[in-house]
Amino acid sequence: MRSLWRNNGLSIALLILFVASIGGQALAGHRTENEDRRNHGQAPEPLLAYVRGGQFVEAVFENWESEFLQMAIYVMLTAWLFQRGSAESKDPDAPAPQDEDPRNHREDPDTPLAVRRGGWRLVLYENSLALAFGALFVSSLTLHAVGGARALSEERLLHGEPAIGVLDYVRSSRFWFESLQNWQSEFLAVFTIVVLSIVLRQRGSAQSKPVHAPHRETGK
Repeated sequence: MRSLWRNNGLSIALLILFVASIGGQALAGHRTENEDRRNHGQAPEPLLAYVRGGQFVEAVFENWESEFLQMAIYVMLTAWLFQRGSAESKDPDAPAPQDEDPRNHREDPDTPLAVRRGGWRLVLYENSLALAFGALFVSSLTLHAVGGARALSEERLLHGEPAIGVLDYVRSSRFWFESLQNWQSEFLAVFTIVVLSIVLRQRGSAQSKPVHAPHRETGK
């Protein structure tokens, strides 16, 4: 167990925090929803029905989409752009191991299978991180639209108005307001760590340069 935690502690801790947070969100949202239903003279809704409902689905994937968009764009931008002195950037004046052509290592004994095979497999593999985040973003955006349309339709039916389709919801200002208010905060957060890591440090963190490093020096 000690070896498992030492080798995977970061992933385990983040997974625990995620499960606790989404569980807390479900419980708090369920309570808020039932309070609102009581105020409108409606019967309380079971927790499972709330979790499957449009409001919870919309809220969850509205946030996930912005996170995955942030990571997809960040992975792509850091492949091409630099910020001198930032721990989040490659050194603009020195070659980086990430830029080395993997085709020169096809004969290495421990190299991944896709590198040894080459061709389209290698093309996909050498861009797989950005592609994975892009796919997660598109999936979350779609589920945000589905959940949002369902939630808005539930609101409209309570007021005697017709339900709304997913495409109509995507074309609405509400959908884009929900998306962009999260996107801008994610880009601001990434900008902040890129810039603050030029001067500020956290001893022991992989996101920081060594405490003694000059401000102009790129940490990685």
